[in-house]
Amino acid sequence: MTEARAPRWRRGLALLLAAVAGPTLAAGLLTAPPAYAAPADDIRINEVVTTGSVNDSIELYNKGTGTVDVSGWILKDDNDGSKYKIASGTTLAGGAFRAFDVHSSFGLGSSDKARLYLADGTTLVDSFTWTGHSAPSWSRCPDGTGAFGQAATLTLGAANDCGGGSTTPVAWPGSGTVTTADASNVFGTDLSGLYQEGGVMWGAQNSGKLWRLVPNGFGGWQPDTANGWASGKTVRFPGGSGTPDDEGVTLTGAGSAGGVYVSSERNGDASGTSRLSVLRYDVSGTGTSLTATNEWNLTADLPAVGSNLGLEGITWVPDGSLTAAGFKDASTGAAYNPGLYGAHTGGVFFVGVEGTGMVYGYVLQDSGAFTRVASVASGMAGVMELQWEPQASRLWVVCDDTCSGQHRTMQVNAAGAFAVTAVYNRPSGMSDINNEGFSVAGADECVGGAKPVYWADDSNDSGHALRRGSITC
Repeated sequence: MTEARAPRWRRGLALLLAAVAGPTLAAGLLTAPPAYAAPADDIRINEVVTTGSVNDSIELYNKGTGTVDVSGWILKDDNDGSKYKIASGTTLAGGAFRAFDVHSSFGLGSSDKARLYLADGTTLVDSFTWTGHSAPSWSRCPDGTGAFGQAATLTLGAANDCGGGSTTPVAWPGSGTVTTADASNVFGTDLSGLYQEGGVMWGAQNSGKLWRLVPNGFGGWQPDTANGWASGKTVRFPGGSGTPDDEGVTLTGAGSAGGVYVSSERNGDASGTSRLSVLRYDVSGTGTSLTATNEWNLTADLPAVGSNLGLEGITWVPDGSLTAAGFKDASTGAAYNPGLYGAHTGGVFFVGVEGTGMVYGYVLQDSGAFTRVASVASGMAGVMELQWEPQASRLWVVCDDTCSGQHRTMQVNAAGAFAVTAVYNRPSGMSDINNEGFSVAGADECVGGAKPVYWADDSNDSGHALRRGSITC
């Protein structure tokens, strides 16, 4: 470490005083005040957040032992005209962390940089450049001295999560054995989203069809032959028009009696135009078609994507689970308060976007209004399915053969945001196929420490669209 030299006038004065008053006073003049000790050596950019349920932020860390006054220091992105000036009176004690929310001054892009300057605006102290969004955090490990990498958890204002391995894919957390779970060529291609409701499996098919499946007696599923479900039911937008390209399916705490919710990326009758919607269906009738009772069209609220790269997965998370975990509402910047949203389903719907790999959380009000309360980078090239597992209070984020069948789990971290907790390779016994659906059995099916999980193969490889595996309980 290079110590800053005192100005020439101060050194001269110190020598004069040393002759008169002795070395003690002179030493005091030669020493810089503690609040300014070696700032360029000790203050480092330590964590960067570019997207997600937390605003664009840059964290600084003092790796030294003395307090440093950073008043007036300047943060920039890659644009010299974008500046965030640190408030007067801001200091960093030795070993301290402090995060700065810069989104009101500039945005941090997917290919960008964070730069720290002294108050003169020209002396560069530290910088970090990246070529992809944080997922959820670009973090330096060890703090202040190490290289930057994608951390599993967001830790703004605290030590980085440098445990290692949590974002490195590991073996599937269950048996490597996978078996087919349907008869040959029952569904054909395009079976996508899955959701298990006890002894019933709901399935969404891209061609505008919803399935109600029941156990086949061999550990798999077959179409329910009662109440018009034998060949699945055709789904329509409100008013009975159009063909939703339904990709995902989920239920709320009310179960199917409260309606079945489907995510759709476009109207199949106008396939070149995105229509990123969540649709609710009353499934209590006996007819062979279903008309949506509600539609929440999210298209204008989300970044534009290709018409066939939209909403793929959907899952519902109870309000109680989110508040208990300290979930932060991105729309308010405060702890999530369900009471702000009036009549809604008692939870938040999370939807996954194929084209961007992003996950968004929405409160869908009974009135038809909606509010985005979370934006989470999955860290994957695409999201094909989402599943909330109540038993473990975790969100499964699933990719197909685009990501070699990778699965990630997320939980709410100390900052109130969903963050990656584990990355899993597909089971060793399953080929790299086009799995767009994934469903986890309930805790009541745990036997010998394991429970079933199911996948839906959009390509119907080898004549089978459903497969069964397991995970530990």
